[in-house]
Amino acid sequence: MEYQWYPGHMAKAKKDIKESLKLVDVIIELIDARIPYSSKNPDIDELAGNKPRVLLINKADLADDRVTAEFKSFYEEKGYFVIVTNAKNGNLKPVMNVVRDACKEKIERDKARGMINRPIRAMILGIPNVGKSTFINSYAKKACTKTGDKPGVTTGKQWIRLSKELELLDTPGILWPKFEDAKVGLNIALIGSINENILDSHELALKLLSYLTKNYPGAVNARYGVEEKEDSLELLYDICSKKACLKKGGEPDTDRMSFTVADDFRGGRFGRVSLERPADYTK
Repeated sequence: MEYQWYPGHMAKAKKDIKESLKLVDVIIELIDARIPYSSKNPDIDELAGNKPRVLLINKADLADDRVTAEFKSFYEEKGYFVIVTNAKNGNLKPVMNVVRDACKEKIERDKARGMINRPIRAMILGIPNVGKSTFINSYAKKACTKTGDKPGVTTGKQWIRLSKELELLDTPGILWPKFEDAKVGLNIALIGSINENILDSHELALKLLSYLTKNYPGAVNARYGVEEKEDSLELLYDICSKKACLKKGGEPDTDRMSFTVADDFRGGRFGRVSLERPADYTK
C-alpha cells in the first residue's frame, strides 16, 4: 500500500509560507529523530532559497542515540546548523546559540547599521505531529500554542515572541504532494503524521513488527512477552492471545491490537527505536 496525504489546506499553507519568507531571517525546521530523512520536507529546500537553515532533530528521547548522532553528522556535512533535542523535557538553551551562529552575518550587518539588539525573526516549519507546538511552548515556558498527538493541531500561522532576542513565526505542519519513495510514506505514517482515517492500521502493524524483530531483537518480547518470529502475522496473533485481545468466540482481534502496536511505538514503549539510517539514502 502507498501512503499519501496532501489535503487542500496544506497547499494553501505552503503558499502562505512562501509569501511570509521575506519577513524572516532564518528557517528552523523540526524533524523527527526516529525518521530524520523521511520527516524532512523537500519542499522546504525549494522555498528556503538562501535563508540560513537550522535543523532541530526532535523527539531524540524516542530514537536510537547512535543513529541520531549519524544523522547529525549527515546533515552538518550538508551545511545545516543542527541541534538534537527533546522539546518536552530537554534543555532548549543551546537553540538560541545555534540560531545566533546561523544568523551571524545578519547580526553583523545590523550592528554596522547601528541596529543593536534587533530580534532575530525565525520561521518554524515541519511536517504534522513533529513537535513544533511543544517546542515553542517549552522554549517560551508558557502555553503559546495548542499541542496534540494528531496531525493538524496548528491550522494557521502566528507570530510568537519567545524572548527579547527571538521572534518566531509558527506555521501549520505541511507534507508534500507525493512521496516518491514508498518507505518515506510508510515511515511518516508510522510516527502518526498522516490522518489515521486513511491508513491501513493492520498493514502498518505488520510492517512495524517485521522491522522491530529484525533490527531491534528483544523489543517485542520485552513489551508483550511473546516469542519473536519472522512471520509478522503469526506474531500479531500471538500478541493478541498473550494480551487476551480477542473477539467474541476467541478469535484474535488483530484490528484492535494493530492500533495498540502502533500506539506503543509512538509512545516509545518499545524502547529507543530509529526507523532509518543515513546509509539507507546514500547508497
